[in-house]
Amino acid sequence: MRVTLPLRRRYLVRFSPKRVQHMFADVLIVGGGVAGARAALAIDPSQRVILVTKDVLTLSNSSWAQGGIAGVLDPLDDISNHINDTIAAGKGLCDKEVVDVVVNEAPERIHELIELGAQFDKENGEIALTQEGGHSHRRVVHALGDATGKEIMRALIARVKSAPNCDAWEKTFTIDLLTHEGACVGAILWNQQHGKTIVWAKRVILATGGAGRLYRETTNPDIATADGHAIAFRAGAELRDMEFMQFHPTVLYIAGSSRHLISEAVRGEGAYLIDCNGHRFMQDYDPAGELAPRDVVSQAINEQMSRTQHPCVYLDLSHLDPKLIADRFPHITQVCAKFGLDLASDRIPVRPGAHYMIGGITVNLNGESTLPGLLGAGEVTASGLHGANRLGSNSLLEGLVFGLRAGKLASEQAQAIPDSFQALPIQYDWTPAAEDDELNLMDIENSLNSLMWRNVGIRRHAEGLLQAANQLEFWDRYVSRREFNQLKGWELQNQLLVARLMVVAAIERRESRGVHLRVDFPKPDPAQARHIAIQSSS
Repeated sequence: MRVTLPLRRRYLVRFSPKRVQHMFADVLIVGGGVAGARAALAIDPSQRVILVTKDVLTLSNSSWAQGGIAGVLDPLDDISNHINDTIAAGKGLCDKEVVDVVVNEAPERIHELIELGAQFDKENGEIALTQEGGHSHRRVVHALGDATGKEIMRALIARVKSAPNCDAWEKTFTIDLLTHEGACVGAILWNQQHGKTIVWAKRVILATGGAGRLYRETTNPDIATADGHAIAFRAGAELRDMEFMQFHPTVLYIAGSSRHLISEAVRGEGAYLIDCNGHRFMQDYDPAGELAPRDVVSQAINEQMSRTQHPCVYLDLSHLDPKLIADRFPHITQVCAKFGLDLASDRIPVRPGAHYMIGGITVNLNGESTLPGLLGAGEVTASGLHGANRLGSNSLLEGLVFGLRAGKLASEQAQAIPDSFQALPIQYDWTPAAEDDELNLMDIENSLNSLMWRNVGIRRHAEGLLQAANQLEFWDRYVSRREFNQLKGWELQNQLLVARLMVVAAIERRESRGVHLRVDFPKPDPAQARHIAIQSSS
């Protein structure tokens, strides 16, 4: 199914090639997480790569990932098991070919990380494996106990920085992709030092990550503001599955503090979920109990909170070996200790939070989008791997597989294009709205976060979605008419656009499937077991 949404503005800022500086690259990579870094390492050394990230390379959803990478390394496990678990979690919307490819490549990609310098936890001399919800076997490799993403990114970043053909630009925001004659030809960037800069590239790879910061409750860092989704949509690329935001079941809930992820591996090692009355409730919702897929656990926690009229539920690890807990979860132990909680003995307050954006740029197996010249990898894309609900620890895996594939293809395609080193005659001019007052961007963003959590969160219904659509339309109508010269303004414009796309898709999917729960259509509808694609109508 395909829907369209009118585009208010093609570019967020005015620019003229005669008034900004220019740089040229064979491949421009936007995003420095696992997908972007792996793509950079796949580019032929003879080609110039520019990798840009709006903060520092060490700050990304990838770096924050705790659990690990899923891959069949246990002789008692089998590739077919991992495939079946992924498809079962995806609730009828996984692309079988994509799942087959990614799962089959998983062991090789994990061993490749070891060759690049990543050090995974070991047990008796072998790579240690844990189990997470939805997995039938122990197949999740981890590092530093519960800081897998941090270790993987340490290894990848070191290689990227040492690559002589790759320039990494930190603290650089990508305002928009440049298009010419129906193809992506680069991007207009901004940083504090140089202002606007145009980078012309033979191929562009988007690896900008997710959209968790659209929600009040989220595990994502502040940078996850859906920028890649927005710039791809404005450039004319097709987006898909935008109704599917995955909510992680267990986010540390301490009133007044920032939210911290409590890894699914905690439940994989045997932690119980109990409500405020001490009742272990997950068996009431699913035979797999605490190891049910994430959509099931998040929805069950939400329902149990409603039944008990309590703001959270609790993780109970008191029956587990304290040494196991200290060894496996050192980071989570430290975070809990900051609030006077002992992970091994206290009940840990948790509730769901926005975690992973399943929807994104439609890409094929090699990362190609519907816009010529543009490729994508990782959370910014809809690859078909996750369906309607992502299986835990398949995300870092997806970033590695598609980062490598997109990087290789972009490199091959760029090599076939002769150097031009010539600016194209692209110019954008418009008259912004007269500004007679300063907008309070933080107030609008906070209101947006609350609206999305309330109306487009775990439980959805037509009335709430329509209310959200109307409110977002109103905010976007006056915010989009302004030209900002600061990152927070551009981020807000991107968030409002992507929120509208999510609501449009959520309204269209009149069923419940995976992470998309419509209380007015509580069951899956076989007739709707298809993707919803969105593209701009102008």
